[in-house]
Amino acid sequence: MTSFHTHRARVHDASLPPYRRHSALRTCLTRFAPYGLRATYHHLTVSARVPRHLEADPDSLVRAVDELHEARELWLARAEEYAEQRRAQKQAGRRQPPETAWWHLRWWGSPDAAWQHDPFLHPPLRLPDYVRRQNALLDGAELPGCPACGEQGRPVPLPTGHGHAELCRCCARVLTPCDCGQWHSFEPALRVGWSRTWRREHMTGAGEPNPHRPGVRGAARVERLESYTISWGSFIARRDHDE
Repeated sequence: MTSFHTHRARVHDASLPPYRRHSALRTCLTRFAPYGLRATYHHLTVSARVPRHLEADPDSLVRAVDELHEARELWLARAEEYAEQRRAQKQAGRRQPPETAWWHLRWWGSPDAAWQHDPFLHPPLRLPDYVRRQNALLDGAELPGCPACGEQGRPVPLPTGHGHAELCRCCARVLTPCDCGQWHSFEPALRVGWSRTWRREHMTGAGEPNPHRPGVRGAARVERLESYTISWGSFIARRDHDE
């Protein structure tokens, strides 16, 4: 299996056609994608201004992969420190970590799971800033606002069928789960097709966000999420259906 650095080099290789450099960027995302593959791809296309037609600005792919690389380097450095800390804790007899590292949290049951279902809902932060924020929280820092994006506005209450949960109005992170004790997945009524996101229909030919896609943004988009009570069996069925 080729490495992240190998595919990053291919993105930088101006002798390759843009579609191959684009494919190399996608492979880099399978190695590291803080918002999940689809949401991280969407973020990078907007952040790096990747146009709908790659030939118009192939250098945008370089901007995208370099942002991803910067964030990955920050994560790798913190992951190495975390591994050292865990070795010391185990030698001291502490087998369970005091806090699970953010990169070890699974999407199933995660408060950030909405990003998997709707790639337009993710923090607006540049990826390095997001990684710095998560690393700081892991180190015990007390940061204001949403743990994911820092939004300090009033959360969006959504019914779950058993009560209510509160979601960040910016990125749809679950800030206060339903007190029924079950996990609720918050998903859009109409799924966002990956093929349309992959073709960058949310971007214009000039590399600007398409004002017509998505049609609903921000807190209004969060308000339209629907709640599903998830058990392990239904999660497996949903995952297999999405794949």
